[in-house]
Amino acid sequence: MRKVYDRILDMRGNLITVAAAGVSLGEIARIYKSNGTETFASVLRFDDDLATLQVFENTRGISTGDQVTFLGRQIQATYTEALLGRRLNGAGASIDEGPEIVGEAIDIGKPSFNPTRRIIPRELVRTNIPMIDVFNCLVRSQKIPIFSIAGEPYNALLMRIANQTDADVVVIAGMGLRFDDYQAFIDNAEKAGSIEKTVMFIHQATDPPVECILVPAMALAVAEKFASSGKNVLVLMTDMTAYADALKEIAITMDQIPSNRGYPGSLYSDLAFLYEKAVDIEGSGSITILAVTTMPGGDVTHPIPDNTGYITEGQFYLHGGSIDPFGSLSRLKQQVIGQVTREDHGEVANAMIRLYADSKKARERQSMGFRLSRWDEKLLRYSHLFEKRMMNLEVNLSLEGALDIGWMTLAECFDVAEVGIKKQIVDKYWPKELPSER
Repeated sequence: MRKVYDRILDMRGNLITVAAAGVSLGEIARIYKSNGTETFASVLRFDDDLATLQVFENTRGISTGDQVTFLGRQIQATYTEALLGRRLNGAGASIDEGPEIVGEAIDIGKPSFNPTRRIIPRELVRTNIPMIDVFNCLVRSQKIPIFSIAGEPYNALLMRIANQTDADVVVIAGMGLRFDDYQAFIDNAEKAGSIEKTVMFIHQATDPPVECILVPAMALAVAEKFASSGKNVLVLMTDMTAYADALKEIAITMDQIPSNRGYPGSLYSDLAFLYEKAVDIEGSGSITILAVTTMPGGDVTHPIPDNTGYITEGQFYLHGGSIDPFGSLSRLKQQVIGQVTREDHGEVANAMIRLYADSKKARERQSMGFRLSRWDEKLLRYSHLFEKRMMNLEVNLSLEGALDIGWMTLAECFDVAEVGIKKQIVDKYWPKELPSER
């Protein structure tokens, strides 16, 4: 029988302190309130016989005379195939008014998958977004952030990817979401018909910070179980800046010595612990992680994006409502371009980006009032078509369809000798006729 502690020594924000011996870091405690209800808390720190706990929900209704019982286990998520289509909070409780979730209790925060069971990433994750599939492929088991700033349509981008991906399961980890953003994820999944393969773990902006730091751990623990059962899982996380800010808030409340810009010194380890869950399991499924990181003030040297860049394998840079072709990079794209995709993939992608870079210079000459050459005029026409057909996030094309559109765009704007593509590739794929000639 577990000992009941009937004295809370201190309360600060969402933190309480209890005199308790023999507790462990991360252990869950049940708090019995004097009004007959109960809530839970997690051990964040212990010093001799004093344990500091972070209360889920909030401390409203808790008094210093309430009873606290430690449960002798870490917080757990519930895994079952019936999770598909469900929505849960950071404590793992249902928030969709559906039936009680019954299944296998799994610990969160376990070590990353055994490296000896990992295989080299070599499979494409399709999104039907040309700026990803053509120019910076998302590779199965990749971990990659979307660097952005507040106001950019990063949540809308995640919704499109959730709808269009060929992954078996989509796990959405929402952190610091406003209610309208949360509702948009629900409406989108129901309208697109992707709700039946989607699990959502949601922390809203008004929820306690402890639930914010639990959401990605919950999502990844469940994703790992799906992957172990042979499913290819895509984990979409938004916003990792809210996650880091929750860590900062808790650290400040606990009087920890701050590091760079007030964030805890463990920020790198905390982020790496999550991102390293990405894995392609030999003989089984995979976990691919795509996570939004909003850069405060657009500063890529801020501690959150700066640490993220050391851990992940490239980045998608969302700027001006589209994925920037120059700021984005997938370090694993060479594993699939021309290997598991069409032979012309690399040639088309390189030629289109090179010519778009040249078109930016032509735009500068135009803006400064210089006389434009015939080549400049070709580049300007090309840049307009490239942005409309490739960069527009509303475009929904398969990889093969996007490559065909790419060839058509090149042929509409340039002569065959001007694109700089190998002759054997040009001879095979250059359009024989243009749309206006049909």
